[in-house]
Amino acid sequence: MKRLEGRVALITGAASGIGRASAILFAQEGARVVAVDRAKEVEETAAMIKKAGGTAIWLSADVSSEKDVAAAIDRAVSEYGTLDALYANAGVSGGFRNFLELSAQDWMDVLSVNLIGVYLAIKHAARVMVPHNKGAIVCTASVAGLRSGAGGAPYSASKAGVISLTQLSANLLGGTGVRVNAICPGIIETGMTKPIFDRAKERGTEGKIGQLNPLRRYGHPEEIAHMALFLASDDSSYVNGQAFPVDGGLSSSHPVAGRWG
Repeated sequence: MKRLEGRVALITGAASGIGRASAILFAQEGARVVAVDRAKEVEETAAMIKKAGGTAIWLSADVSSEKDVAAAIDRAVSEYGTLDALYANAGVSGGFRNFLELSAQDWMDVLSVNLIGVYLAIKHAARVMVPHNKGAIVCTASVAGLRSGAGGAPYSASKAGVISLTQLSANLLGGTGVRVNAICPGIIETGMTKPIFDRAKERGTEGKIGQLNPLRRYGHPEEIAHMALFLASDDSSYVNGQAFPVDGGLSSSHPVAGRWG
């Protein structure tokens, strides 16, 4: 049997990258997918799923708006009857502006999507899941939330917040049957990281992207999607309150100038 057969999964940030890859994979594994994003390309994600024989609807929503998030959850329930899995994946990078030049608004723009948006998704998914005593919630954090050096200040702080929120939510929802876990991607080729890849291509150094991790390469959205599938399925039934790096081994070490071998 497919791992998400007959289940309903809502995925935010589903217009591209990790979100789109996860929506497609979840559908392949039997889920009825609710693809959510504020970008118009989310409609293409749903169309791709349907073309492949899967079941999906798409919704335009801003995850930093509680009204939008609540409406998306309600639509999932009205369309498919319940909500079994939530992947709170939507996020923004915030760029790499000088730390001392950042404004309060720069911080709010990132935190409202990356952290508050995740909280709102957990909150409104939980109100559906708790009465049924089951549910799997997955959040996208980042290796940037584990230690410095992998993102701008607002982005890194927001992702550290997602890790903390994951642990907090898992415990506050203790005894309800709802599990909450997070994924900490390393460098993945997505729309968010496109400027990094574009600059590398211009310099002819694309082959060096990801060179600091033991696998010596960058990752692909599908590789994160498979971890999300694991955490959304019963395969991870005893996994709760954890944040898993999926980064080629980057977070297993501190950067050093030379290595053996």
